[in-house]
Amino acid sequence: MPRKSKSLSAAVSKEIQSKFDLNAFKNKKGLDKNIKFKDQDWIPLSKAFQDVTSIPGIPMGHIVLLRGHSDTGKTTAMIEAAVSAQKRDILPVFIITEMKWNWEHAIQMGLDINITRDDAGEIIDYEGNFIYVDRETINSIEDVATFILDLMDEQKKGNLPYDLLFLWDSIGSVPCEMSLKSNKNNNEWNAGAMSTQFGNNVNQKITLSRKESSPFTNTLVCVNKVWTLKPESPMGKPKLMNKGGYAMWFDSTFVVTFGNIMTAGTSKIKAIKDGKQVEFAKRANLQIDKNHINGVTTRGRIVMTPHGFINDDPNELKKYKNDHAKEWSKVLGGMDFDVVEEGEQVQDISQFEKEPE
Repeated sequence: MPRKSKSLSAAVSKEIQSKFDLNAFKNKKGLDKNIKFKDQDWIPLSKAFQDVTSIPGIPMGHIVLLRGHSDTGKTTAMIEAAVSAQKRDILPVFIITEMKWNWEHAIQMGLDINITRDDAGEIIDYEGNFIYVDRETINSIEDVATFILDLMDEQKKGNLPYDLLFLWDSIGSVPCEMSLKSNKNNNEWNAGAMSTQFGNNVNQKITLSRKESSPFTNTLVCVNKVWTLKPESPMGKPKLMNKGGYAMWFDSTFVVTFGNIMTAGTSKIKAIKDGKQVEFAKRANLQIDKNHINGVTTRGRIVMTPHGFINDDPNELKKYKNDHAKEWSKVLGGMDFDVVEEGEQVQDISQFEKEPE
């Protein structure tokens, strides 16, 4: 029996399709609803961040990574996001597992906090429009995931009527349950837990909140600790690697890298008088390494201060100095101090052939 020609088969297929009602099929299977996403909104960061990156800030409804070596601006960006969120009635949820948190610094940057004092005037608590947890209750990767999922569940039940901005500082600072129980910090186990708890669970629920069917929009911003991978050959280049495996990198749609690969890439700016000094700013490199929101990837230099980011501009530095000189004079013993800018720190970061324990 002769085989039908390709042209005849195509014609038959096209005839069948012309009589088929795809919309009716979608309706029958419940596939015609809940496919639209909300318009993209942003949690604005400082004007300096926007000027350097050409990005408004933190994209809502996404997984965002702030990565880099120590003291390069990651926490500054995180707190700027929290301050901005409060102003937009978005609830910041701090998950502090690295335990370097400083309430005074957060207040200095503008976080709206009510300080509770006892009769003697001693601070006994910090309250306000935010949620805060740390290593007192969160001790594992699984704990972090469970906490986030619980708040989103309460939100769904109507018990927490806010858009939520989860701020985790940091990935790589807590192990998984298996590592805890064995008393051994196993990087493969930790990466597996990140993939299971976040890649297959939390991250999907965060991004689903972008759908128009979701009454709230949730965002997850993670500070990600890093390490430097040694080159495979003498002519190769070192690579900046994330602690905790690849799950968060793959699921993130927006990644900001602070500092350099081999060094922190920062330089200190100090006020000095009679041997005393106040480090009031630090210049740092930053770049947008991944942007699946609008595709813009940029790099530049920014200045971080105790009050947030400012542009790396002589006029802005001068204004910042004039605004805060009086408070520095209390430490330095006078207003006639010198401003000294150190060169970029060049001490190399240790390189490893595999992720250090």
